[in-house]
Amino acid sequence: MTTQLTGAPQQPTFLEISPTRKATNTLATVAVWATMALALIPLLWVVWELVSRGHGALVNADWWMISQRGVTNSEPGGGAAHAMIGTFVQTLLATVISVPIGVFTAIYLVEYSNGGRLSRMTTFMVDVLSGVPSIVAALFVFALWITLFGFERSGFAVALALVLLMIPIVVRNTEEMLRVVPMELREASYALGVPKWKTIAKIVLPTALSGIVTGIMLAVARVMGESAPVLVLVGTSSSINWDAFHGPQSSLPLMMLDMYKAGAQPAVLDKLWGAALTLVLIIAVLNIAARYISAKFSVKK
Repeated sequence: MTTQLTGAPQQPTFLEISPTRKATNTLATVAVWATMALALIPLLWVVWELVSRGHGALVNADWWMISQRGVTNSEPGGGAAHAMIGTFVQTLLATVISVPIGVFTAIYLVEYSNGGRLSRMTTFMVDVLSGVPSIVAALFVFALWITLFGFERSGFAVALALVLLMIPIVVRNTEEMLRVVPMELREASYALGVPKWKTIAKIVLPTALSGIVTGIMLAVARVMGESAPVLVLVGTSSSINWDAFHGPQSSLPLMMLDMYKAGAQPAVLDKLWGAALTLVLIIAVLNIAARYISAKFSVKK
């Protein structure tokens, strides 16, 4: 005997949200938005102060073309070309040294280490370097490079201190990007008989390239504004110096310190705020470029 079910199909019943839960949800939403607005207040305040006080120097073409040579800090005029060149040279040297070390260290940790003693020690040292203050890195380079080895204070010594600050950032970022690459890509390459080193070079690194480049640019932006290394490891100069191995070499943080020491004259303050705004603009451009590279060249799933 077949039993037939009669009647309309039952509709699913939904529990009504209680007024208490609705009020709690509204309160949490308001709290989140209020906290975000509160966090934006100091950021917008800093940006406003930099733009309002420093834009006067940047609109002058001489600011980008000439140095402060022959111009007293308390007098109007001159530019920041010497400081920008010093910043770029020191950061470039640090990037050239730290990027290969950081990338190859991350490749070892992800692709070759088996959780042994060396890998654990490497991970521990990277964690330690991540928390080292910039002044400690500067003093270490001063004690080793200048005091022990006898080299002079120079822009290259600053670059060595920046290397200590950049390496852990590059290692951590590259390590995370390599771990994102699906294991199936590696296994498919191995199944075709491709050696491991070629799989890493042809499959893994190109897949994670956009993220790695983004992390490198963010690391560059992170160390470009460090002031402690330039205060300890290089002398100040008002002239353009392309040679990072000999002689004083200024930078934007060092130029700001020089202007701070010069007093509170209007011309000095204009140059100080102009150097600060220039540094912030350079870092902002690097961050925007990093986000563009990440969005444009990332592997779409």
